[in-house]
Amino acid sequence: MNNMKYYNDSLAYDFDRFMPRTSPKEYDNIVKLPQTKVSARQRKATRHVSAYATVLCLAVFMLAALCGNIGMRLRINEVSTQINEAKTELKALESEKTALQVELDRRVSYCNIEEEAEKLGMVKRSRDQVHYITVNEKNAAKIDGKLVLSEDE
Repeated sequence: MNNMKYYNDSLAYDFDRFMPRTSPKEYDNIVKLPQTKVSARQRKATRHVSAYATVLCLAVFMLAALCGNIGMRLRINEVSTQINEAKTELKALESEKTALQVELDRRVSYCNIEEEAEKLGMVKRSRDQVHYITVNEKNAAKIDGKLVLSEDE
Protein backbone atom coordinates (compact mmCIF):
# COMPACT_ATOMS: atom_id res chain seq x y z
CA MET A 1 0.00 0.00 0.00
CA ASN A 2 1.30 3.37 -0.90
CA ASN A 3 1.12 5.61 2.14
CA MET A 4 2.67 8.58 0.42
CA LYS A 5 -0.60 9.59 -1.22
CA TYR A 6 -2.02 10.32 2.23
CA TYR A 7 0.74 12.74 2.97
CA ASN A 8 0.31 14.45 -0.37
CA ASP A 9 -3.50 14.54 -0.43
CA SER A 10 -4.18 16.15 2.93
CA LEU A 11 -5.19 12.90 4.62
CA ALA A 12 -8.38 12.34 2.66
CA TYR A 13 -10.40 9.11 2.62
CA ASP A 14 -9.26 6.09 0.75
CA PHE A 15 -12.20 5.80 -1.64
CA ASP A 16 -11.01 2.39 -2.84
CA ARG A 17 -12.48 0.93 0.31
CA PHE A 18 -15.92 2.31 -0.54
CA MET A 19 -16.00 0.97 -4.08
CA PRO A 20 -18.45 -1.84 -4.76
CA ARG A 21 -16.89 -5.22 -4.74
CA THR A 22 -16.81 -7.29 -7.81
CA SER A 23 -19.27 -10.16 -7.91
CA PRO A 24 -17.88 -13.51 -6.89
CA LYS A 25 -16.93 -15.94 -9.53
CA GLU A 26 -19.90 -17.95 -10.77
CA TYR A 27 -19.57 -21.71 -10.88
CA ASP A 28 -20.83 -23.97 -13.66
CA ASN A 29 -22.23 -26.72 -11.45
CA ILE A 30 -24.72 -24.52 -9.56
CA VAL A 31 -28.25 -24.68 -10.89
CA LYS A 32 -30.48 -21.70 -10.18
CA LEU A 33 -34.13 -22.50 -9.79
CA PRO A 34 -36.66 -20.12 -11.20
CA GLN A 35 -38.26 -18.02 -8.53
CA THR A 36 -41.98 -17.95 -8.27
CA LYS A 37 -43.55 -14.61 -7.86
CA VAL A 38 -45.56 -14.26 -4.70
CA SER A 39 -48.36 -11.77 -4.80
CA ALA A 40 -48.88 -9.17 -2.11
CA ARG A 41 -52.10 -10.89 -1.14
CA GLN A 42 -50.28 -14.18 -0.50
CA ARG A 43 -47.57 -12.43 1.54
CA LYS A 44 -50.24 -10.71 3.63
CA ALA A 45 -52.06 -14.02 4.22
CA THR A 46 -48.80 -15.66 5.21
CA ARG A 47 -48.10 -12.87 7.69
CA HIS A 48 -51.58 -13.27 9.19
CA VAL A 49 -51.15 -17.02 9.52
CA SER A 50 -47.76 -16.47 11.09
CA ALA A 51 -49.19 -13.88 13.49
CA TYR A 52 -52.10 -16.19 14.39
CA ALA A 53 -49.70 -19.09 14.97
CA THR A 54 -47.56 -16.91 17.22
CA VAL A 55 -50.58 -15.73 19.21
CA LEU A 56 -51.87 -19.30 19.47
CA CYS A 57 -48.50 -20.61 20.69
CA LEU A 58 -48.29 -17.79 23.21
CA ALA A 59 -51.83 -18.51 24.44
CA VAL A 60 -51.06 -22.23 24.80
CA PHE A 61 -47.88 -21.42 26.71
CA MET A 62 -49.72 -19.02 29.04
CA LEU A 63 -52.49 -21.59 29.62
CA ALA A 64 -49.89 -24.27 30.41
CA ALA A 65 -48.12 -21.91 32.83
CA LEU A 66 -51.43 -21.06 34.51
CA CYS A 67 -52.37 -24.74 34.87
CA GLY A 68 -48.92 -25.51 36.24
CA ASN A 69 -49.23 -22.69 38.76
CA ILE A 70 -52.64 -23.92 39.91
CA GLY A 71 -51.33 -27.48 40.20
CA MET A 72 -48.36 -26.35 42.28
CA ARG A 73 -50.61 -24.32 44.59
CA LEU A 74 -52.88 -27.36 45.08
CA ARG A 75 -49.86 -29.51 45.97
CA ILE A 76 -48.60 -26.85 48.39
CA ASN A 77 -52.02 -26.77 50.09
CA GLU A 78 -52.05 -30.57 50.41
CA VAL A 79 -48.59 -30.61 51.95
CA SER A 80 -49.49 -27.75 54.31
CA THR A 81 -52.55 -29.70 55.44
CA GLN A 82 -50.40 -32.77 56.09
CA ILE A 83 -47.92 -30.66 58.07
CA ASN A 84 -50.70 -29.15 60.19
CA GLU A 85 -52.17 -32.62 60.87
CA ALA A 86 -48.73 -33.89 61.89
CA LYS A 87 -48.25 -30.90 64.21
CA THR A 88 -51.66 -31.55 65.81
CA GLU A 89 -50.79 -35.21 66.30
CA LEU A 90 -47.41 -34.23 67.78
CA LYS A 91 -49.09 -31.91 70.30
CA ALA A 92 -51.52 -34.69 71.27
CA LEU A 93 -48.66 -37.15 71.75
CA GLU A 94 -46.68 -34.64 73.81
CA SER A 95 -49.66 -34.05 76.11
CA GLU A 96 -50.13 -37.83 76.43
CA LYS A 97 -46.43 -38.19 77.26
CA THR A 98 -46.76 -35.54 79.96
CA ALA A 99 -49.82 -37.29 81.42
CA LEU A 100 -47.97 -40.64 81.44
CA GLN A 101 -44.92 -39.04 83.08
CA VAL A 102 -47.12 -37.57 85.84
CA GLU A 103 -48.78 -41.00 86.33
CA LEU A 104 -45.35 -42.67 86.53
CA ASP A 105 -44.09 -40.11 89.04
CA ARG A 106 -47.23 -40.66 91.13
CA ARG A 107 -46.81 -44.43 91.13
CA VAL A 108 -43.08 -44.38 91.84
CA SER A 109 -43.23 -41.85 94.66
CA TYR A 110 -41.61 -42.94 97.93
CA CYS A 111 -44.86 -42.78 99.88
CA ASN A 112 -46.50 -45.26 97.53
CA ILE A 113 -43.49 -47.57 97.69
CA GLU A 114 -43.59 -47.56 101.51
CA GLU A 115 -47.32 -48.29 101.52
CA GLU A 116 -46.91 -51.22 99.13
CA ALA A 117 -43.99 -52.59 101.18
CA GLU A 118 -46.09 -52.47 104.38
CA LYS A 119 -48.96 -54.24 102.58
CA LEU A 120 -46.52 -57.02 101.65
CA GLY A 121 -45.39 -57.36 105.29
CA MET A 122 -42.05 -55.68 104.95
CA VAL A 123 -40.67 -53.60 107.82
CA LYS A 124 -37.85 -51.08 108.12
CA ARG A 125 -34.60 -52.56 109.37
CA SER A 126 -33.64 -52.04 112.96
CA ARG A 127 -30.18 -51.52 114.44
CA ASP A 128 -29.93 -55.07 115.70
CA GLN A 129 -30.32 -56.40 112.16
CA VAL A 130 -27.19 -54.60 110.95
CA HIS A 131 -23.90 -56.57 111.10
CA TYR A 132 -20.60 -54.86 110.45
CA ILE A 133 -17.53 -56.77 109.22
CA THR A 134 -14.01 -55.46 109.69
CA VAL A 135 -11.41 -56.61 107.27
CA ASN A 136 -7.69 -56.12 107.54
CA GLU A 137 -5.78 -55.25 104.44
CA LYS A 138 -3.64 -58.36 104.81
CA ASN A 139 -6.73 -60.58 104.41
CA ALA A 140 -7.60 -58.97 101.06
CA ALA A 141 -6.11 -59.22 97.61
CA LYS A 142 -6.26 -56.98 94.58
CA ILE A 143 -7.02 -58.61 91.26
CA ASP A 144 -7.02 -56.33 88.23
CA GLY A 145 -7.35 -53.31 90.49
CA LYS A 146 -10.39 -54.73 92.38
CA LEU A 147 -10.30 -55.46 96.09
CA VAL A 148 -11.23 -59.12 96.77
CA LEU A 149 -11.77 -60.50 100.32
CA SER A 150 -10.29 -63.80 101.35
CA GLU A 151 -12.65 -66.71 102.04
CA ASP A 152 -11.39 -67.51 105.59
CA GLU A 153 -13.63 -64.97 107.19
